[in-house]
Amino acid sequence: MSAINAPAFTILIPARMASTRLPEKPLADIGGAPMVARVAQRARLSQAQRVVVVTDHARILDACAAHGVEAIMTRVDHPSGSDRLAEACDLLALSDESCVVNVQGDEPLIDPVEIDAVAALLAARSDCAMSTLAAPLRDVADFVNPNVVKVVLDSAGRALYFSRAPIPWWRDGFAQGVAQTPPHSALRHIGLYGYRVGFLRAFPTLAPAPLELLESLEQLRALWHGHRIAVHVADDAPGQGVDTPEDLERVRALFASGA
Repeated sequence: MSAINAPAFTILIPARMASTRLPEKPLADIGGAPMVARVAQRARLSQAQRVVVVTDHARILDACAAHGVEAIMTRVDHPSGSDRLAEACDLLALSDESCVVNVQGDEPLIDPVEIDAVAALLAARSDCAMSTLAAPLRDVADFVNPNVVKVVLDSAGRALYFSRAPIPWWRDGFAQGVAQTPPHSALRHIGLYGYRVGFLRAFPTLAPAPLELLESLEQLRALWHGHRIAVHVADDAPGQGVDTPEDLERVRALFASGA
C-alpha cells in the first residue's frame, strides 16, 4: 500500500495485566523489550503526533518509562476498554473534535500504514463516529471459527454488522456444507479503531446492546444506537496478534530473524 496522508491523531495503546492464556502479556520479552514497548515502537512508524500507552498497572508504567515510551495510569475499576480510553482522553486533555486510534497492546506486528489508513478514513467520513479495519477472509477454518470476527458492509463501506458467526451466509453455496468462503464478500474484522474523541467520551454512557452481549462484541453497541462505523479494507490481514504462548514464540522468532 502506498503512503497515506493522515490527519492529526493520537494513538492510545491499552495495556492490562489481566490475560489468562498468557500471564503478564504486556511485559513478555520480545528481543530485549517488553511487548507493549514493541507495539509502541511500531505505532511510532505511523503518522501519529503522539503515541501513549494507557495502563492500570505500575509495572507496565515502569516498563514503558525504561524504554522511552510515554504512558499514563488510569483507574483500575473500568468496566470496559472504552471507559479506560475515555478517561485517557480526559487525562491528555484531548478536544472532542480530535481523533484517536486505538491500537491493541498485543499487536507487535501491526502495520503502521494501516493505522494511518484508519485515521484518514475517519477524518474523511463525517457521517461516521468510528472507523475500523477489515481484510479479505479466504480460509474456511477461519470463516467458521467463532474466535474470528466477521463484518459485512453497506455500499458506502460502512459496517452493517459484526458477528462471530460465518457471515454472509451463502445460501446456495453452503447447501451441502461450508467447503469454501463466499465469493468476493467474506471479511475478517481486525480490532484497530479510530474514534472521534467526543463520541469516545459519550460511548460508555450508552446502554449495552442486547446484540453486543450475545456476541460479546462491544462495537455492536455503536451500531445498535445508530452510530456508523467506516471500514477500511486492507489488501491482506496484518500480522497476527499475541494471544497464546505459541503466538509469542512465533513473534519472537520473527524479531530474531529481523523479518
